[in-house]
Amino acid sequence: MTRTLLVLGITLLAVPAQAQITHRLVQSAQVSVDQAYSSAKRIGSSYSASGSNVTPSVTSGSTTTSGAIGGLNLGSLTSGVPAMVDTNYAVTTAGSAFSFSESAVIGDTISSATEVTATTGTVDDLPTYGEVVTGSGGVKSTLAATNLSSGIMSVTAGGAGTSAILSNSMEIEID
Repeated sequence: MTRTLLVLGITLLAVPAQAQITHRLVQSAQVSVDQAYSSAKRIGSSYSASGSNVTPSVTSGSTTTSGAIGGLNLGSLTSGVPAMVDTNYAVTTAGSAFSFSESAVIGDTISSATEVTATTGTVDDLPTYGEVVTGSGGVKSTLAATNLSSGIMSVTAGGAGTSAILSNSMEIEID
């Protein structure tokens, strides 16, 4: 009887273990091909002149106006760019020191081709403005990623402007 109670007591005390096991496998593959891009910015027209012991003059038609400075004629625009009015300069006091500086920038005309078309990852036409930034797009060629259920992952390189990211993580949690 004692032996029966001992076996029964041990059996009642041996409670099965309560454990939770979580196992996660996460695999991902991402491939991308860069797009072609172009950014264009027109530059404007500007004119400046400075000096000492010089006299400017402007001739329009057959009339010369002394003391006048030419520059940009905003009343006469061609494709968004003003016409230049020439200025003539002469030394005011002969034999004396003089200084003179003149600067002119002719701005960009308004282009009729305002869009960029891209085929096969290359930029076909570029705008012809003063400031242009252009990037050729990527070419897929052989770009590929493989992600097998066995956990084996591989990537095949593509052409320029392509990228691939492979990620494989494993998590085991026991409570």
